[in-house]
Amino acid sequence: MGPPGRLRKEWFIIGIVPGHPVGPLRPEITVAYVAVSLIFFNSGLSLKTEELTSALLHVRLHLFVQSFTLVFFPLAVWMLLRVLELTAIDQWLLRGLQTVSCMPPPVSSAVILTKAVGGNEAAAIFNSAFGSFLGIVVTPVLLLLFLGSSSSVPFSSIFSQLFMTVVVPLVLGQVCRGFLRELLERRKPPFGAVSSCVLLMIIYTTFCDTFSNPNIELDPTSLLLVILIIFSIQISFMLLTFAFSTRSGSGFSPADTVAIMFCSTHKSLTLGIPMLKIVFEGYEHLSLISVPLLIYHPAQILLGSILVPSIRGWMTSRHKVHNIYSIYTTSR
Repeated sequence: MGPPGRLRKEWFIIGIVPGHPVGPLRPEITVAYVAVSLIFFNSGLSLKTEELTSALLHVRLHLFVQSFTLVFFPLAVWMLLRVLELTAIDQWLLRGLQTVSCMPPPVSSAVILTKAVGGNEAAAIFNSAFGSFLGIVVTPVLLLLFLGSSSSVPFSSIFSQLFMTVVVPLVLGQVCRGFLRELLERRKPPFGAVSSCVLLMIIYTTFCDTFSNPNIELDPTSLLLVILIIFSIQISFMLLTFAFSTRSGSGFSPADTVAIMFCSTHKSLTLGIPMLKIVFEGYEHLSLISVPLLIYHPAQILLGSILVPSIRGWMTSRHKVHNIYSIYTTSR
């Protein structure tokens, strides 16, 4: 078989090479630092300062998101696992599901999907950033509580990394917007397309890292069941947050609901994987424990992307109803 034929046959393995941690894309640098920084610089550049300031004062929304993702989520999964432990599903994969539940909101996907729908992007940015910093302390405590480990966590180094990749790019973006406001409003750069391209890169490198790990020995049936459980959890929790945030008297706008749905149900991979490696250093089954998080991250992006048109349509219809009601009450 000639080189062209070999390339066609081994296309999957060859495609993984660039996104492997030692490949030319160097995802441990380009994704962990450059990609995340670019997302928040892009958000800082595109967001109006008054919108960001207003979002900081929406305390009720922030309390709901953080308590749902860091209190309700892990407790609900813990109760679910008490039932799933009676099945034949690999126990280490089930423990991996518990680690997923302990993770904070992501610093990328929730913001991008909220922006794509037209939701409250400023609230999504605040909760992603605040949740990540909160997760530095809360996530290790939850992991130790549910799974146990004796490792110490270098809070200062993780905190400084998040500060440099989240806060600094966001502030720089806002500063640049102050100088370029007229140009940005006139030219209208494709901020959404830039964020989507960065997100695509994160998905690609995540899959490459997962399938190139030689230490992962997966039972196909257990893996398939875990994938189904992950999608079921995401759909159920998105419906739950939607129902709560749209109920009468909730005080949340349709744009708030979008931010709540994505920020409350999405989990961070960029903070999660390094945290697992620190807390469970030397763990024989660390690779298996990491698998559900490696699946959950692209799954939440895939599901969110599929739902974007439907959620956008719902938002549009709600705005129309609100406008008609406003015209009716004004004319009376």
